[in-house]
Amino acid sequence: MPYDKDEWELLENIESGAVESMSFDNESIEQHAAKTLEYLSQKKQISINMKQSDLDFLKQRANDIGMSCQNIIQALVHNYTIGKIELKI
Repeated sequence: MPYDKDEWELLENIESGAVESMSFDNESIEQHAAKTLEYLSQKKQISINMKQSDLDFLKQRANDIGMSCQNIIQALVHNYTIGKIELKI
């Protein structure tokens, strides 16, 4: 994946030594970690339209494996966003 303008600038600054490190105390790190974990665990309710036949198939598969349709859809979306699966159109 090619670098964008900001990434190139950051890389050049690091390589030239123009970037200085900052020290963080443990409390600061813990606060940032807590905020990050809170953000990563947030969920947002959405509405989607899909073909009835796809939904029926999904419900049957979910029933067969003992999972909810919602959990299957969440897993599919998550795995796509982290690059574990690819969408081929």
